[in-house]
Amino acid sequence: MSRRIILIAVAVAMPLLGAVGIVLLVLNGTFAEDPTTALSIVMIVIYGVIGGVLASRLPTNPIGWLFLTAGFGILCAGVASSYSEYALVTAPGSIPFGPAAAWFSNWGFVAVTALPLIVALFPTGRVASPRWRWLPPAIIATGAVAGISSMFRAIPLEITNAVTIPNPLGIPFLTPVLGVAAWVGGLGLLAMSLASVLALVFRFRSSSGDERQQLRWLVAMASLTGVFLVLTVITAIGVGNQPRTINDVMFTLFFLCLGIGIPGACATAILKYRLYDLDIVVKKTVVFTIVAVFLTVLYLAALALATVTRLGPLAGVAVFALTFNPVRRRARSFADRLVYGKRATPFEVLSEFSERLGDTYSIDDVLPRMAQLLAASTGAPEVRIWLARDHELTPMVAWPPALPPERSRPFDGETLPDMGAGVSAVPVAHQGELLGAITLRAAANDPLDASKERLLNGVASQAGLALRNVRLVEDLRASRRRIVTAQDERARTLERNIHDGAQQQLVALAVQAKVARTVAERDPAAAAQMLEQIQSSANDALENLRDLARGIYPPLLADRGLAAAIEAQARKASVPATVSADGLGRYPQEVESAVYFSVLEALTNIAKYAQASNVRIDLTQEDGLIRFHVVDDGVGFDASGSTFGTGLRGMADRLEAAGGSLQVRSEPGAGSTISGAVPFAATP
Repeated sequence: MSRRIILIAVAVAMPLLGAVGIVLLVLNGTFAEDPTTALSIVMIVIYGVIGGVLASRLPTNPIGWLFLTAGFGILCAGVASSYSEYALVTAPGSIPFGPAAAWFSNWGFVAVTALPLIVALFPTGRVASPRWRWLPPAIIATGAVAGISSMFRAIPLEITNAVTIPNPLGIPFLTPVLGVAAWVGGLGLLAMSLASVLALVFRFRSSSGDERQQLRWLVAMASLTGVFLVLTVITAIGVGNQPRTINDVMFTLFFLCLGIGIPGACATAILKYRLYDLDIVVKKTVVFTIVAVFLTVLYLAALALATVTRLGPLAGVAVFALTFNPVRRRARSFADRLVYGKRATPFEVLSEFSERLGDTYSIDDVLPRMAQLLAASTGAPEVRIWLARDHELTPMVAWPPALPPERSRPFDGETLPDMGAGVSAVPVAHQGELLGAITLRAAANDPLDASKERLLNGVASQAGLALRNVRLVEDLRASRRRIVTAQDERARTLERNIHDGAQQQLVALAVQAKVARTVAERDPAAAAQMLEQIQSSANDALENLRDLARGIYPPLLADRGLAAAIEAQARKASVPATVSADGLGRYPQEVESAVYFSVLEALTNIAKYAQASNVRIDLTQEDGLIRFHVVDDGVGFDASGSTFGTGLRGMADRLEAAGGSLQVRSEPGAGSTISGAVPFAATP
């Protein structure tokens, strides 16, 4: 509460003191004489605004309070100097406390002690490392020594170049000691200022990422300020026969760096590199300032018109009604561009993406637009959208499109894999399921900060539904391709088997029948023997046709049901298999065929790859589901890191088409269990 009261008091006092100071400068006739006067006003405003914003939002960070101290202290010293000049020179005796104001302005410069503290502590409010812990106390101590010596030295106080007064609190017998203290304090403050620049350089060299970018401009400005400070001191001592002009130039450059350069560098870190995460605060402050200036100008114009005509107030009201909203909109737009640059604001990005999401889920539109929006709003030179499928993260979209292709990465379904150095990855989930990721590679001179991270997370939170639909579309396309491929392969296999098997047998039967007819007239006994062979061959051909028919839809499955058909296949399996199928009845054809062919595919895979010695097939009916488990004792495999092959993928497609699901559990050396479940409605 005490900090808030102090902040409010300073916020009220600074504009009032500033107005008083400007009036005194005008009355004294010195407003335009000194070129540093305007710079001082600008400096005070900049330091005051930055300090007020930081102190209100980050009251525990001393940086804001140091800015306020510098701005308010310099303002007080300047107003006191103008006050004493008016009271003692311009209008002697017209206002009281002239000597006291002169005395205060003589040592009020001690407020500049806050400036090397800002340089030493920016941006965290702490020194760069423990080795610099001595620096802030040393800066404060040297500033205090310089200030106290100026308070009590018995030397004349300069009001103007031609007017001086005695120090009202000067102590004559301490003046020699205080003179030495003034030199010690001044030189010490100079040395501590240079040390603060060195501390800042040390912080910059040991920093990385966001902090390095935030410090870059301040390091440059602080270094220039230190150089011009040293040159100002040197030229004040004297170089050549005409040192004054050189000294004036050096001091002006030093003052520009100190008054505008350093706070400007800090403002750049706050705005461009989102230091302290003050985007919204800065935006509101800018809007408020512009609107306040507009209202002030409008009020002054109305007053001016009121002195000339009675229509002044009415004209002011009319102008206010017509221009307030346009001015506010322009102020908001200017604030957005000041805070976010040429990029879209986070609200604009999320709003446009939501509109796109409401229109279509097409992979050809939403995902590329999402990547483009993120690249435009964050300044990232590389943005990619990834889709999680079959234990892999697959790159789907990249922006800009000319980026080199990326490889898929293994994915366990829970944790995003390493996406590469310098790449920030955000998961995209929907209803608790991780569906993919958004990756962003930030520019080296514009790294990812808290504001951009919030924007990235906001887009990722909205992208879950779009990515789920994209995955469904991709899965549908892939399943269609697999179905067409499987149908073509099955047709080719059936054609080959008919051609190589049953067709050849039927051709042989036709030839044998023709021969038997020819032999029957000459040798009936031989003809009878040939007819027996023809009958046997016909039976073989019939059996072959039945075997082929089992690959389409087995008659045994249609006649006797699921349990009998699977038991028949188990007896023919190359690996000994046992079947447990108690309590099964009859079910719809699509249900029975889905379970039957899935079990058949499992047995085929076991025969090819498992190296098993035993297989167990369990068929159960429970909770409206037919469940099957095919368990083998073979070599097994790593199911968590493997993608489905064509056999398992075909089983999954077949079961999913019937509303069911497939699960595969296996570990190397521990065998495998292939399980499936299909809902059914029992047939009578």
